[in-house]
Amino acid sequence: MTFHDLNIKKPILTALDELEYTTPTTIQSSGFSVMMSGKDVIGLAQTGTGKTLAYLLPLLSLWKFSKEPHPQILIIVPTRELVVQVVREIEKLTPYMNVVTGGVYGGANINTQAAMVLQGLDVLVGTPGRIFDLTANGSLQLKHAKKVVIDEVDETLNLGFRPQLMRIFDLLPEKRQNLLFSATLSEEVETFLETYFDNPVKIEAARAGTPLEKIKQEAIAVPNFTSKVNLLKHLLQENADMTKVLVFVSSRVLAEKLFDELEPIFNVELGIIHSQKAQNFRFNAVNHFQNGIYKVLIATDLIARGIDVTDVTHVFNFDIPDNQENYIHRIGRTGRQDKEGHAISFVTERDRDFFAQIEEFMNKKVPVQDFPDQVELSELVLDFEKPQVAMKNTLVKLPPKDQAGPAFHEKKAKNKKVNVRYNHKKAMQEKYGKPKKKGNKKK
Repeated sequence: MTFHDLNIKKPILTALDELEYTTPTTIQSSGFSVMMSGKDVIGLAQTGTGKTLAYLLPLLSLWKFSKEPHPQILIIVPTRELVVQVVREIEKLTPYMNVVTGGVYGGANINTQAAMVLQGLDVLVGTPGRIFDLTANGSLQLKHAKKVVIDEVDETLNLGFRPQLMRIFDLLPEKRQNLLFSATLSEEVETFLETYFDNPVKIEAARAGTPLEKIKQEAIAVPNFTSKVNLLKHLLQENADMTKVLVFVSSRVLAEKLFDELEPIFNVELGIIHSQKAQNFRFNAVNHFQNGIYKVLIATDLIARGIDVTDVTHVFNFDIPDNQENYIHRIGRTGRQDKEGHAISFVTERDRDFFAQIEEFMNKKVPVQDFPDQVELSELVLDFEKPQVAMKNTLVKLPPKDQAGPAFHEKKAKNKKVNVRYNHKKAMQEKYGKPKKKGNKKK
């Protein structure tokens, strides 16, 4: 099957041909006719399966010109990076269509975004918080939205956007088509579906939790942070095929620490991205990595979802993520677009039980490789790696109130002096025996 076998508008087909997109992925081909029918849809698809194009192609094919300045298509995503990516994809598909697209997200000037919305949009892509803010200040009206997409809904809910999502959906017209895309169907996602969706059709590109078979996975037992650094340096320097590498860490503090360790070796070929970096810094880091300026990019899980970076040769789990879904999203950054991928996980003693849960979740055993003999195994244990001793919180029993002593020590004599207001009449009486009045001088 090719894209020409689908009922796609000719202007979009022309754009696809120019982009050299020929063959649809599983979710693009299986979901197209269902989405074109106007039914509510649940799309279960992992990162790298082409789900962005899967919902954009039918929605843009169904789009019709309207004089109304308010958006007909609303696309809700969890991060600003994903907003930019989706807007870019729409622009690539619509050079021969009169579709006006805009993106809104937090961290940018809301007045500028409000002015853009008021000028008129056909498609609005945004994060839940900023979309709701624009509706609250009257800049955005959602009553004309006919198609609503929530992409990466599991991550959107994990980030605490449920209240904003509910308020947005309460403002939408009853007659609309809902499209939801997620890597997993958690209990919270299912509750949301029951509330706002009408008999949705489920489309599954791959069973939830199943890693892409194109990704070779392996694990290496590593005792501590310093040994991880030594091993990572060795692997990056000794393997010429590691040309575009994502290294995931568990926190922004560790990301900065690892960056400081690697920078002397990789210099301008090393980048970093996490939530505390400025918006432009984050955009530039992703662009530099995509364009090959950075060979290695250190990241927290912020980048694991929705960032469109192609040709990633290797993914390192420098730290094991705190849930199974994040592991799937991390390794899904490699092995995309029919290319082979490679994921390597550094597993410490404290990670073993949880890594076993990840294997159970995937229904796949990850082979364990030996720690290379030529790499130094450090015995240094940093403060954050040491076991945290739980101190017993014993409250001191207070004495009864009637036995309690003074709150402070007795004042010294020099500090007992009390300021007294000066009374001139009294002073004169004591000194002269009679009051001495001012102005009684004889002339």
